[in-house]
Amino acid sequence: MEETIHDLPTSTVLLDDCNSSQVIFNNVEKFYVPGRDITCCYTITEHFLPHRKDWIGIFRVGWKTTREYYTFMWVTLPVDLNSETAKQQEVEFKAYYLPKDDEYYQFCYVDQDDMVRGASIPFQFRREIEEDILVVTTQGEVEKIEQQNKELRRENEELQDNFVNLCNENADIQAELKKKQEEIETLEKINQKLEQKLTSQNHSWEREVLQLKKEAQKLSSENEDMGNTVDQLQIQLQKKEQEMEKQQKSLEKMKQEATAASRHFSQLSRRLEEEKDMTNDLRREKMNLLREQDALRTTIKKLEHSASLGSRVSSYLSPSVDKSSGFGYRTPFSGIQESSAASLFSKKCSTCESDFADESFDHTLEQQHKETLQLVCTICGEIFPGKEKQVFEDHLFCHSLYS
Repeated sequence: MEETIHDLPTSTVLLDDCNSSQVIFNNVEKFYVPGRDITCCYTITEHFLPHRKDWIGIFRVGWKTTREYYTFMWVTLPVDLNSETAKQQEVEFKAYYLPKDDEYYQFCYVDQDDMVRGASIPFQFRREIEEDILVVTTQGEVEKIEQQNKELRRENEELQDNFVNLCNENADIQAELKKKQEEIETLEKINQKLEQKLTSQNHSWEREVLQLKKEAQKLSSENEDMGNTVDQLQIQLQKKEQEMEKQQKSLEKMKQEATAASRHFSQLSRRLEEEKDMTNDLRREKMNLLREQDALRTTIKKLEHSASLGSRVSSYLSPSVDKSSGFGYRTPFSGIQESSAASLFSKKCSTCESDFADESFDHTLEQQHKETLQLVCTICGEIFPGKEKQVFEDHLFCHSLYS
């Protein structure tokens, strides 16, 4: 055992952390025999960097802080952290330091900042079972234990998710508080500058008062007839003293206002946290409504497109017989009026992407888009050059044959 009294971990930090799965314990037995050394094998994931002050402790299940370890071992740092073998590590616990009872324990990896980076499944320290003793466990008990394990794992996942959410919310709140603190510090700096300016003015006035007193004493000693002048100087001195008193009162008032502003900022911070919670709830409701609205719009567009396409195909592919030919098969334009046949295609400019219904495509527009005119099948959307109308009619004929 390499531990000494002055090197013992002294953390009292709570176990849970959003990165508590960065070290994975391998080959953990359900039972360990008392009086024998045990080897703890673990894997370091690629997102975690070990430190020489990290340690692995054996904790009784139900512990609250990392201070409650039963025993521990310092980890050994690999020579090359980037190699595959460096990720597979192990420590050995001597039998003398292991628990002697049959309570449930687990391995926990604790880093130098006293944060738990990994925890093993629970295990026990139990004596070997004699050969002539038969331990019978009913299927019901096994299923009950498995169900309890599932519920515990599910609760653990929920707690981890809640903890991550709380970490994110705490980070946002800390950022907002930091911003408010910066504003308060700015106001304090302004207040400090004002105090310095006022102090400088007070010193200047004090020097002026002293100078006036000296001049008054000099005039009084030189000529008693200059009493009027002395009186005037005394009046000025009184005014200066009154101004100093006013300035001091102003300073006290500014200090009170600064204190009130600090309290106001504290109230704003609390109010901001409450409004932030409300804003998050409203934002989630708004996103749900927007998703429902987008889904409804998509459904409506699909229904409108299906109805339009079905109408066109139905009008185009309606059964008819070419009486003049004397045969009983359908032709592309048999039995279709000229106006309905024209509605089976539209005209589109390949340059400006303008769409024109054939019945509304006048001669003036045809001259403007003569070189760029294309035919577009309203059934399948296929595009044909404007001068290949016969190809387009054959295309419609194929539609009638395979419909």
